[in-house]
Amino acid sequence: MPIVKLTRKESACIFLEIYEKLPGVLLKSFLKFRLTILTRKYLMINVAIIGAAGLSGLELIHLFQKHPDVNLEVLTSSKYEGRDLGEIFPQFAGVSHVFSNHETDLSGCDVAFLAIPNKASLEIVPKLLNQGIRVVDLSGAYRLRDTTVFERYYKFSHSEADLLKEAVFGLPEYFKTSIAKARLVSNPGCYPTGALLGILPFGNLLSNLDRPPVIDAKSGVSGAGGRVEDDTINYVSVNENFKAYKVFQHQHLPEIQQYLEDLTPYRAGTVGDLIFTPHLLPLTRGILSTIYLHFKEAQSPEQVRANFALVAEQNPFFVFLPEEQFPDLSSVQNSNRCHIGLAHDQSRTNWIVITAIDNLVKGASGQAIQNMNLMFGCEETSALI
Repeated sequence: MPIVKLTRKESACIFLEIYEKLPGVLLKSFLKFRLTILTRKYLMINVAIIGAAGLSGLELIHLFQKHPDVNLEVLTSSKYEGRDLGEIFPQFAGVSHVFSNHETDLSGCDVAFLAIPNKASLEIVPKLLNQGIRVVDLSGAYRLRDTTVFERYYKFSHSEADLLKEAVFGLPEYFKTSIAKARLVSNPGCYPTGALLGILPFGNLLSNLDRPPVIDAKSGVSGAGGRVEDDTINYVSVNENFKAYKVFQHQHLPEIQQYLEDLTPYRAGTVGDLIFTPHLLPLTRGILSTIYLHFKEAQSPEQVRANFALVAEQNPFFVFLPEEQFPDLSSVQNSNRCHIGLAHDQSRTNWIVITAIDNLVKGASGQAIQNMNLMFGCEETSALI
């Protein structure tokens, strides 16, 4: 007889059906107690958040409070080891959890979210995979396949070339099937999320570009620091100020270019390397990206809008705005949505795409949960709407 593999939800339904048919109040009372324990341990998804006290980790904790299929098993923090979550972060008062250290035993966990620096992720991922724990890595350690390019932008050597080949890029709008089967999902960077979702829907039309895309992106301060423990941004340097940073040096530039070349006819060798300039806004969260595309010949507005509409139809968090409407940050803050608007000039060779995301949600923790939902067969929108 072939073995039938049941999902967590199917197993729970069978268990509950048997429970309801059992006679006797005492027996059912005992089993109800056992059912609570078993459900938490075996039928829920047991989650570890490594680096839970940074902004991305805290956003994960916040979002997971609404997830019906998740048990937060382990929260780690090098800074707050041994202290209670609600004591350090009053917004979680009533949520009973004590921070462990990063070396704590995760054998009872199904998946680990890594909200720690790049070097730390690079080292811990192989250990977790060897224990059979699936990983959603919010760092940049496993996003770039070319180790030479990685070393140039991240300023240290990569020691896990095989895992670079295995890691699945966690952009659900384009990698759903691969994400569902993955052991290791490399969560996209915040800037690449906004940029790629604004360019990729052009698809084969990008073969008609006569120069590289130009991406002018503006982020709140949580996009440039504070996502992992001990990251800080000096208030005085950003208040009443606006500036570019890491010009031609930002690690998200090769990430955007890599996946543009993977998924479209765009080739840097033909039209040139894309131009990406990040800017720092004096606000907490959100990224607004203005993307400039120039084509050799006029593009059909009907075809372009149809391409974007198709992506929106198939993806719950991809919101394509009506003609002549453009996104703003207030519309996406604290959500997992990416809002997108576009326009063209009279020649229809010049196109501008504007995207807006919350860098801590769709650009980090929300997208990470979206990926976990796909990996474990949950509703893709669980905890995110």
